[in-house]
Amino acid sequence: MPYRTTKDLPDGVQHALPAHAQNVYKEAFNSAYGHYKDPKKRRGNEDIEQVAHKVAWGAVKKAGYQRRDDDKWHKS
Repeated sequence: MPYRTTKDLPDGVQHALPAHAQNVYKEAFNSAYGHYKDPKKRRGNEDIEQVAHKVAWGAVKKAGYQRRDDDKWHKS
């Protein structure tokens, strides 16, 4: 289900990402959730939540964030 605010994101996302990256994640997740609602647009048997989370993490990486040794994401 789409997220209304960053406070609604899963705990793992909130603790790993800085505030700006959380916004990137939320917006990408919500967009993907709407786009891939139709199962025909998804590959294999992945459910919409799996696809939306993959897209959201991809957006965080594309925005220039990298996971470091402390298991948190930092702007490159």
